[in-house]
Amino acid sequence: MKAGERPKLARGLRQDSRRFRLLAVVVGFFVVSLTFVVVSKPDAILFSLNGKLPVEQAPTSILIRQKVKPPPATSEKTSTDALRGDPKVVDDEADVRPKGTKGEEEESRVLSEPDPTSGMTELTTNKDGGGGHKSDEERALGGGGDGGKQNGKEEERGHAAAEKHKVTLPTVSNYTIHDIDETENAKQDGTRNLQQGSKPLCDFSNFRANVCEMRGDVRVHPNGTSILFMEPANSQRNELWKIKPYPRKGDEFCLSHITELTVKSSKVAPECTKYHDVPAVIFSLTGYTGNLFHDFTDVMVPLFTTANEFNGEVQFLITDMALWWTIKYHTVLQKLSKYPVIDFSKDDQVHCFKHVIVGLHAYMEFTIDSSKAPHNYSMVDFNRFMRGAYSLGRDTVTVLGEYPKVKPRLLIIKRHRTRMFLNLDEIVAMAEELGFEVVIDEANVSSDISKFARLVNSVDVMMGVHGAGLTNCVFLPQNATLIQIVPWGGLEWVSHTDFGKPSELMGLRYKQYSISVDESSLTDQYPRDHEIFRNPISFHKRGFDFIRQTFMDKQNVKLDCKRFRPILLEALDNLNP
Repeated sequence: MKAGERPKLARGLRQDSRRFRLLAVVVGFFVVSLTFVVVSKPDAILFSLNGKLPVEQAPTSILIRQKVKPPPATSEKTSTDALRGDPKVVDDEADVRPKGTKGEEEESRVLSEPDPTSGMTELTTNKDGGGGHKSDEERALGGGGDGGKQNGKEEERGHAAAEKHKVTLPTVSNYTIHDIDETENAKQDGTRNLQQGSKPLCDFSNFRANVCEMRGDVRVHPNGTSILFMEPANSQRNELWKIKPYPRKGDEFCLSHITELTVKSSKVAPECTKYHDVPAVIFSLTGYTGNLFHDFTDVMVPLFTTANEFNGEVQFLITDMALWWTIKYHTVLQKLSKYPVIDFSKDDQVHCFKHVIVGLHAYMEFTIDSSKAPHNYSMVDFNRFMRGAYSLGRDTVTVLGEYPKVKPRLLIIKRHRTRMFLNLDEIVAMAEELGFEVVIDEANVSSDISKFARLVNSVDVMMGVHGAGLTNCVFLPQNATLIQIVPWGGLEWVSHTDFGKPSELMGLRYKQYSISVDESSLTDQYPRDHEIFRNPISFHKRGFDFIRQTFMDKQNVKLDCKRFRPILLEALDNLNP
């Protein structure tokens, strides 16, 4: 190589080196930027810059990071605490299917479904036969997948409300409910939106039900099990909630079968494929529906409370659809909504609403808290609504003497497997002697609701042993009397909570009759000096399984007509002007 060419080669190599280093810096910067975007803002690569994405390209789920607090240690329950569970009312005979051979123990359910005789859907059973008999299902369950935590003042108010309402719901149940620790599940900074304002998208402070309510541009994407609240470009709101829209908050067993939905504030979302001019209410039907009591306390009453204000101008979207249920109660659904229900799990549209409610407003068992309900709805309103939905003719009872040839009517709810009246003929004879026209019928999940509603509405007094059949009191006319017979076993308080208080709040007269030892068939199973007669409350600490099997499933009633007679006389007095 010539001497003059070496400096030129060196200068060329230095220039190439500088260009290579510059290229490396550019590539490195691009890689770092891309990594940052992917890690910190994954939505930025899923959605286009204008915030719209064709539905066929939309993601089927939203990435969620959730910190779950470990469940608190449960304390040992004593006395009547075993009865103060919430999830499942008494495993009523209308809600039970025998194993197939006569005399075998009845199968317990995982989830309530319609009776096979109804011609609808087959029962879902616990195949191992242990449904309601496992001790681990009796313990207190927390969480249930529903939780929320808000920052600052909202968080403090939520905790204060939770403490204020820290109770354990009383009901005849075979699982136990406790308040749950809310998970770190929502973030919000209070930035105002023209329609939503600074109000958080969801309210998780109610001990029984979580509810989300949004006003503005709301997009419901069933395929992604998500509800997106669209925020303006300059908004700093950042909320994310996970909710199971069934009012059994804290019942982990029940909620494990409910589809979890994501409610999120967002600046990007799939583009709308269907627009709606009416509000939407989203709720689940799986849960414990199929038991008449739960049909009403878990769905009918909460749905009325939530949707009645819209006067039929509301769209229902149902997750975990139970088609048989919508057929059975189509009269009520059509009264509340003028539009066909949308099966959430089978819908592939992106529905756009201006107002969406996720979940149902619910309070104590089979009641409405008028101080908290929309428009201060009450159980009187619900009773009036049910009579109107089924076009029932009687709004009030018939006053004695108003029609001289018309006798007051008494309906006796008959049972066939558990808590039966052993001397029904004697009871009927005594009631007829007092002047009643007696009607005997059986209420169960396979009953024709419309037909049975007309029967109940035609009577002035309804009586029966504690059980789901008493739920039909919703069809009674105002000032009618409900008489509940309480089996032996210290069940007075829970019986009054399930049916006594609700009936009184409906504007009915309520009488509760607790049987004596001599009126219980348990005397055929235990000696008279047994602890079960001397101190039945002491057995409550064994848990609801024992209570149900002993005091409900294995007990029948032989009424002392002489002792019971004054109760019917009081019911007659209630019919006087």
